Amino acid sequence: MSTATKPKHIGRNISRIRELRGMKQEALAISIGVSQQSISNIEGSETIDDERLNKIAEVLGVSAEAIKSFSDEGVINYFNTFNETDFSNSQGAFGHHDQYTFNPIEKLIESYDENKKLYERLLESEKEKISYLEKLLKEK
Repeated sequence: MSTATKPKHIGRNISRIRELRGMKQEALAISIGVSQQSISNIEGSETIDDERLNKIAEVLGVSAEAIKSFSDEGVINYFNTFNETDFSNSQGAFGHHDQYTFNPIEKLIESYDENKKLYERLLESEKEKISYLEKLLKEK
């Protein structure tokens, strides 16, 4: 029995990092100037030339070394180190956390109500104009 470990599957690592970043194969392909089918082939390859690996790493926002040493266990361990569940006073696990002081749906409803009121005022103004013009016509 051999105790040699199997080399990392670089293509699979690229695929997992791309998926974690929420990027489609097509987007990655456009970013590095190849076809989507080429990305599919790259992700199926165990090895990739360094030049292409560096381009892909740059687009994915990681280092080439991070792609080479990527593991699902490492990602799980990374996220398991965050014990604090309240990120309101910190950057949190995912960077800057925007704290909105309004509910977007409420703003949408307010906007709708304002438009409705404006429309009703416009309609009332038009009715007044029509009644005034009718009155002028009757006087002549």
